[in-house]
Amino acid sequence: MFAPRDPDEYLLDSERRVIRVRRHWASLAWDVFEASALFAIAVMVSYLLPPGLVVGQNVLWYAALLVLLRFIYIVLQWWVERIVVTDKRFMMTTGVFTTKVLMMPISKVTDLTYLRTATGRVFGYGTLVVESAGQIQALNNITYLPKPEQVYDAISELVFGDKKAQAERFSMIRAQRMARGKKPVG
Repeated sequence: MFAPRDPDEYLLDSERRVIRVRRHWASLAWDVFEASALFAIAVMVSYLLPPGLVVGQNVLWYAALLVLLRFIYIVLQWWVERIVVTDKRFMMTTGVFTTKVLMMPISKVTDLTYLRTATGRVFGYGTLVVESAGQIQALNNITYLPKPEQVYDAISELVFGDKKAQAERFSMIRAQRMARGKKPVG
């Protein structure tokens, strides 16, 4: 009931999923630090408060509980967010309670860039900048993307590659699925 839909449920029968990822775990680093620091401060303040100040202790620990609940919500948001690239479009699904689906057709892409900081190289993430024809799309700047060079290469192939070779590869994948007894995608 509360689980968001699987992003593959939004795909058309004629679409082929190329990439499906969630943001890199490093996107949670600041939130982990923030929650840990606030919880450590709550513990220290709890020891500094006089033992007879029960109301102060209660308020402090309820505040710590709110920090913990906020952190859990942020982790849930990260867990349900998916970035999906098909042979026809980019798609991102977000939202724990209210699902939001962002979409941009592959045909609108005019330029594709990926950036990697030194930290991104160490931990394996980067930023993908997608430019489209005359518009700023919802998916123009995707941060904390895992394995950005593989994603970049796959998207570049979709956008700027040989369409005939892609169609042949897609028909080969369809034949392999049928041979394994799975329902064909298109």
